Amino acid sequence: MLTYDVDVWSIRKRAGRPKPYELRWRAGARPHSKSFKLKPQADGRRSELMTALREREQFDEDTGLPARELADRDSPTWYDHATAYALMKWPRAAAKHRAGIAEALAVVIPTLVTTTRGTPDSKTLRAALYQWAFRAVPGPDGEMTARHTAEEPPPEIRSALSWLSGHSMKVKALEDPALLRPALEALSRRMDGRKAAENTARRKRMVLSNFLRYTVEEKGLLSANPLLRVDWTPPETDDEIDFRYVPGPALARSFITAVRDSGARGQHLEAFFGCLYYAAMRPAEIASLKASDCTLPPATEEAAEQWGGTAAGGESP
Repeated sequence: MLTYDVDVWSIRKRAGRPKPYELRWRAGARPHSKSFKLKPQADGRRSELMTALREREQFDEDTGLPARELADRDSPTWYDHATAYALMKWPRAAAKHRAGIAEALAVVIPTLVTTTRGTPDSKTLRAALYQWAFRAVPGPDGEMTARHTAEEPPPEIRSALSWLSGHSMKVKALEDPALLRPALEALSRRMDGRKAAENTARRKRMVLSNFLRYTVEEKGLLSANPLLRVDWTPPETDDEIDFRYVPGPALARSFITAVRDSGARGQHLEAFFGCLYYAAMRPAEIASLKASDCTLPPATEEAAEQWGGTAAGGESP
């Protein structure tokens, strides 16, 4: 229970004790004390409590801590919070959305740490988060749980998750929005350090925005969304198509022929990739396409270069 009824008393010295300097205070009806080896330590702590009083901060009766310190102490780490968030989203999210959440959080969470000393290999850390921490599987009781708690991961994965768990920032640390900047920079870069595609960075940033909004509005772990307080814009990228990497008709035809000759499903896939390349159809449209929907030229060598059409009036090869 929080209260404004607080008294902070003077420091007293108790001779013959390993920590002779005792600071005493009262929060509501509960007395509290803490002993220190040196008087400057006791003076410093008393100064912190008096500052909280002057700022009209409430104190917790059970612990004697100012409300802000209590919130910081009880704040989960970003690693634990993100794992719980991914688990909460899992049952109602489509497979692609689950992968998008895991991918974005696996980029963000390694940047929200208290130190970079001893950081695991980035690829191992990314795999540990994406495949184990942010992936849910049925536990022994049938309830969904993070994969690394239901299965035994490889030693390098277990080590990476252990390091991150021990060095992850508290959620409350992001009351300073500047600490979010490395996460935003990471979202705009690929693992090799080059700029990520603009749509990729935008998609990951949207996941981060939703995650932070959940942190503020549903969990109440932050007073405001730090993303809205960071003056940051993603680096510009050149998304212009490089036609050196777009196969021409002859090369495309050779690819599709190779697909046809690759195995039992070759003829089916030849038609699929043919529609994809020549008719620019979407995969879902191709999957629902039937021979009866098409008007095709004769299957003769002379008609090999002729075009057919669909019931909707469009043309296809």
